[in-house]
Amino acid sequence: MNAILLMLLGLGAMFLGYVFYSKFIAEKIYKLDPNFKTPAHEFEDGVDFVPTNKYVLWGHHFTSVAGAAPIIGPAIAVIWGWVPAFLWVVFGTIFFAGVHDAGAIWASNRNKAKSIGALTDDVVGSRARSLFMIVIFLVLLMVNAVFATAISGLLIKFPSSVVPVWGAIFVALIIGQLIFRKWIGLGTVSILGVIALYALIWAGPSFPVSLPDTFMGLSDKANWIILLFVYAAIASLLPVWMLLQPRDYINGLQLFIGLILLYAAVLISGPELTAPAFNTDLPEGTPSIVPLLFVTIACGAISGFHGLVGSGTTSKQLDKETDARFVGYFGAIGEGSLSLATIIAACAGFATLADWQAVYTSFGQGGVAAFVEGGANILQNGIGLDTEISQTLLTVMAVLFAGTTMDTGLRLQRYIFQEWGAIYNLKWMQKAAPATLLAVGTCLLLAFGAGADGSGGMLIWPLFGTTNQLLAGLTLMVITVMLIRLGRPSYYTLIPLVFLLIMTILALLIQLKGFYNDANWFLFGLDIVILVAAIWIALEAAATMVRVRKERTVEQG
Repeated sequence: MNAILLMLLGLGAMFLGYVFYSKFIAEKIYKLDPNFKTPAHEFEDGVDFVPTNKYVLWGHHFTSVAGAAPIIGPAIAVIWGWVPAFLWVVFGTIFFAGVHDAGAIWASNRNKAKSIGALTDDVVGSRARSLFMIVIFLVLLMVNAVFATAISGLLIKFPSSVVPVWGAIFVALIIGQLIFRKWIGLGTVSILGVIALYALIWAGPSFPVSLPDTFMGLSDKANWIILLFVYAAIASLLPVWMLLQPRDYINGLQLFIGLILLYAAVLISGPELTAPAFNTDLPEGTPSIVPLLFVTIACGAISGFHGLVGSGTTSKQLDKETDARFVGYFGAIGEGSLSLATIIAACAGFATLADWQAVYTSFGQGGVAAFVEGGANILQNGIGLDTEISQTLLTVMAVLFAGTTMDTGLRLQRYIFQEWGAIYNLKWMQKAAPATLLAVGTCLLLAFGAGADGSGGMLIWPLFGTTNQLLAGLTLMVITVMLIRLGRPSYYTLIPLVFLLIMTILALLIQLKGFYNDANWFLFGLDIVILVAAIWIALEAAATMVRVRKERTVEQG
């Protein structure tokens, strides 16, 4: 099959989903009100609560939730064939992710911009909140520690990406001042920012940067990880308008230009999908497609991390409630289009089936490397872009999104510690600086606890997919209970909720058996904790839904 047809089907379906389905959800289910006073206006402080232009906010939200996961997950999942990955990305984006992301923003916006964890206390109960906060903390810990490892690896493998990656920070700081102080219009700022970013990408191969193999007794990988966390800590304490918003906004524009180039190259070169539609020759040890497909592809179909961003930072910057449709649902569409591009790059970017099979020798292979290699081949064949420039472009895309996710993730982790400080009346923990130090400290403890190279975060990465999808299900649970209390149709969130909980619990049970057989007692124990939390919260939510329905029945008559 030709990749052009796959591209048109996928993008066309997602476009129709945004035009029609998101409009229905926004107007009939969430009933977004343009006159509702958002927390960004009610609590405006110039630091976290900042009313923001919806296009700038979309850039923040989209690039914060995108990260490297919508590249890694699909590029691994195509080992089962491109058809299952394609269907889950497209239908998951339309009926799961968009509803979830917009719903998380709406729910938080209607409750003084509370995070989804804190909101659980009001909607379900204190026990569910305590368990939910643990799940949230684990997801953030995994994201921050693992993305730092992934970024450091890419910076080492592609030294041409170092200048554009770090240069983008200085571009964002300038853009932030221009936008916030309104010295020039947003359109002009956008053009200047994109030109600056692509100039850095063009210059990258001419000025490759590598750290010493060892410095102060640490490897180059470890030193990159430390530098990344120092940067993320500073970024998480700065006002959102100064770095977080402009960096995410300009990265969002850069991604869409990169996607346009990649999709244009597909249209021009018309590559064939060399990977199988359904892979019947799976490598030994590849797990069952059900339920593992639905936790391997999280970001790009539906991801619990999106709910953390939507309720943690995005809701604090929402200018009008109706912007939640564009920021949340269209943000999910953007991520779905990135996952679709990843599937095409990983399945049509190799000359032959044998070349593809040489990469996918076992489950877990592929990832960012397959996206960069396959995408670079398509760009070179389609628009004649030099291979090294193509690799730099795609690597910078992956690194910048992983980096912006770290920025937001560490800020969210700081919020978690501050919320714990409020819950347990620890005033020192409610302050930004100590909470940030705790967030960074726990990440570094995980990263360096298993070795001096700083890649300890990979220890718990096998549980990221299941924990992340559990979080998505729990976020949909909170939204569903709110809808029932308001007397609105809840099936549009309840069906995805039930599906995700079933797939997640099945995946946790399969992984539990694998950890037991491998005698991996650390992950075995952690899997049990997450499994118990999932079942416990699901039961509490079910009881709450039944109780709320009965209360409404009594009220009505």
